[in-house]
Amino acid sequence: MRRRYIPRALEPVLRKAAAQFPVVVLTGPRQSGKTTLLKHVFGETSGYVSLEQPDVRAAAAADPRGFLELHPPPAIFDEVQYAPDLLPYRKERVDERRSRRGQYFLTGSQNLLLAEQITESLAGRAAMLRLLPVSQREEFGRPPGLLPWERPKTHPAVTHMALRDLWQSFLRGGYPELVAEPDRDISLWHSSYVQTYLERDVRSLRQVGDLISFQSFLRALAARTGQLLNLTDVARDLGFAVNTAKAWLSVLEATYQVIVLRPYHANVGKRLVKTPKVYFTDTGMLCYLAGLKAPDHAAAGPLGGPIFETAVLLQIAKAFVNRGEEPQVYFWRTSAGVEVDLVVEAGGKLIPMEVKLSATPRPAMASGIRAFQEDLGDRAGRGFVIHPGEIRLPLAPKVAALPFAEL
Repeated sequence: MRRRYIPRALEPVLRKAAAQFPVVVLTGPRQSGKTTLLKHVFGETSGYVSLEQPDVRAAAAADPRGFLELHPPPAIFDEVQYAPDLLPYRKERVDERRSRRGQYFLTGSQNLLLAEQITESLAGRAAMLRLLPVSQREEFGRPPGLLPWERPKTHPAVTHMALRDLWQSFLRGGYPELVAEPDRDISLWHSSYVQTYLERDVRSLRQVGDLISFQSFLRALAARTGQLLNLTDVARDLGFAVNTAKAWLSVLEATYQVIVLRPYHANVGKRLVKTPKVYFTDTGMLCYLAGLKAPDHAAAGPLGGPIFETAVLLQIAKAFVNRGEEPQVYFWRTSAGVEVDLVVEAGGKLIPMEVKLSATPRPAMASGIRAFQEDLGDRAGRGFVIHPGEIRLPLAPKVAALPFAEL
């Protein structure tokens, strides 16, 4: 049975990029729907080849020019990081017909390797876009909307999910296959995903030799989601060097499995050296790694807050990424311990957001946001307390409670 296609918010951005660049590169985590999206948008007019198979890679390496001749533009090339030697020859073909747009559509699931290869070979010729797992707007067929700080203060309400259904959706996550096929066993799917990811992506990166220890590292990060991440402690607990932990975190970031959130600081250099927080790019994967299988246990357990915080961060990140923009998201923490969960840099303002697990918002929940607004002055914008309930109401001047469903 053919799986239903989930319309993706990135479609108009993809078409615009194809109309302006000879090459469009679509990156993102494995199984986020990159190939399906490209085939849906460009498949009727473009050829397709996957570079993941060893025999195809061998053919490309043996005769790059001949291989490209067999797959003339427009063409979709899947997982191009497996055949980096093709890129200079692709540049050669692009330059032969530079004025022609939308010649090649490339996908990849390893950001660092691919970005380096594209920069070296296709600089100025390629649009770089990213596709994350399905957002809640995409899942429910709602059109892309304005983010909370971009809307007028009065706007139509949306349909909310019952709390149990909301937590079930967090357990399932946003990978298109699970969203399109709600009867799939999520534990089996995530187990298979982790194994495939380890075997195909992690093994190909030099920093990882021991896959069993790497899996332990994944689970350790899941247990520390939303907390200040001390890699020295993680490495000590798991019994390996801190430099190994740093290298493995970079692998997870490069393969789009985690988002590293740094504290906001006016001095950009200081942001990079302060202790970060780490969030997984899919709540389903986070719950699987944490061993959570039931909505009630996930909501009421010690990871309930971090899971909900992850879900909020992901909706914001996906909104930016689906516009073709890079999210500028941080957290804020003072030496006295006053904290704001998320700070979004957008439209010349810093938007403070608190994430609360209670469906009953109260003015006290806005205390961190008010402190942030006082400290940052005119640079701070309206603040929001995001909660899983249905209530939308003001909590303080320039601070409003907003349901998760309205992100």
